[in-house]
Amino acid sequence: MIWFKKPVSVKGTLLALLLPAGILLMALAWLVHGLLLDRMSRQFVESRLKDEVAFLEHQIRDSSGRLDTLQTGDYFQEVFHHAFAIHSDTRTIISPENWAPLLMPLVESGEEGTLRVSGAEISEAPSDILAYRKSFHVDGKPIVVIVSEDLGALSRSQAELHAWTAVVSLLLILLLVGVLWLGINLSMRPVVSLKAALKRLQDGEISRIDVRAPEEFQPLVLQLNQLLDSLDQRLERSRDALANLSHSVKTPIAAVRQILEDTDRPLPNALRQQMAGRLDDIDRQLEAEMRRSRFAGPQVGKSAYPLKQARDLLWMLGRLYPAKSYEMSTALTEERRWPIEEHDLNEVLGNLLDNAGKWSARFVELGLEEDGQGFTITVEDDGPGIPPEALETLGTRGLRLDEQTPGHGLGLAIVREITARYGGTLNFSSGSTGGFKATVHFPGTTGGKRQ
Repeated sequence: MIWFKKPVSVKGTLLALLLPAGILLMALAWLVHGLLLDRMSRQFVESRLKDEVAFLEHQIRDSSGRLDTLQTGDYFQEVFHHAFAIHSDTRTIISPENWAPLLMPLVESGEEGTLRVSGAEISEAPSDILAYRKSFHVDGKPIVVIVSEDLGALSRSQAELHAWTAVVSLLLILLLVGVLWLGINLSMRPVVSLKAALKRLQDGEISRIDVRAPEEFQPLVLQLNQLLDSLDQRLERSRDALANLSHSVKTPIAAVRQILEDTDRPLPNALRQQMAGRLDDIDRQLEAEMRRSRFAGPQVGKSAYPLKQARDLLWMLGRLYPAKSYEMSTALTEERRWPIEEHDLNEVLGNLLDNAGKWSARFVELGLEEDGQGFTITVEDDGPGIPPEALETLGTRGLRLDEQTPGHGLGLAIVREITARYGGTLNFSSGSTGGFKATVHFPGTTGGKRQ
């Protein structure tokens, strides 16, 4: 049996949960009110009966036990609003008199304290009473005092009060329904606005979602806008790649085609080498643009383990350049993650380490750090270094000559482009041993993410 189904709407789900809960709580409060009212009423009546018995005892002791001197007329009717019985060895007073069949058995019973009589069938007398009995001696004479109250009248008063409580509870339930309906509608307004904004976005009327959303919906709007930015960036990268390929490949292809179409001209070795060089240029350009097309940029939920990737790359490059020594300094742990797409981080680390391996004399040092400002990668080698005047233009996109020759070129251009997509910085400087040093900084919150 399925108790919970997939909600059709948030509003319907909230009403389906909150309304029964509110009605149940109101009903429970009404039942508890009835129980507490009955208990408190009985305790109040018992306390009042005890006080009136104490008052009568005081009056009797002041009169030295002479019951005929007590004012049992209008005075007691005004002071007490209960029936009472006073019994001595010479006289018995019961007021009102029609309660005598109920109170006389209590006088003769000998029981003390609170007494309950119910189910009595005596004309002009209540069927359910609560009484308090106390016996004492005055000048050696035994005296019994009983004060009682009609519980039927008390129950009718309680029932009337309880009924009014039920009416008030129903009114509160209706008010609760109205408040819930109004509160849910007001709370769902941002969702309606967001839905309308998505429709306008789908129709092409807007390019970004600009909705004044509450705090709970702000991350959703932010992530949607970031997704739109990412899609625009991918489209722009695709267009740039096609433009670069069209521009770079057109001339070599035209030259090769011209040579091949010239049937009157033999193909000497020099010309064959020239054609091979042209084809190599096309191949390198295709590889460069294909690598750029794989860059992901900032992606929600994408992260990488920098220490693991760095160790894998150092192991591989150590075998590619066996004469070079690769070292790493970091305080990161194995489980530490950085909010950088895994392939992008691999491109940054791989290009920097490979470039340093080509130019280093003996060693390459990798540093991985993180602080409150973000994440930093440093790669330093002990090679010949770069002239200061060339540092600013190194790795700039568009330097086709550098991208097609070994050394500082295509790899650093790729690193610069990836870093820019994450809003980071790439700096070049001279190392502590006079070699080349590259520093990449990605902005972000402290520490990265744990698994």
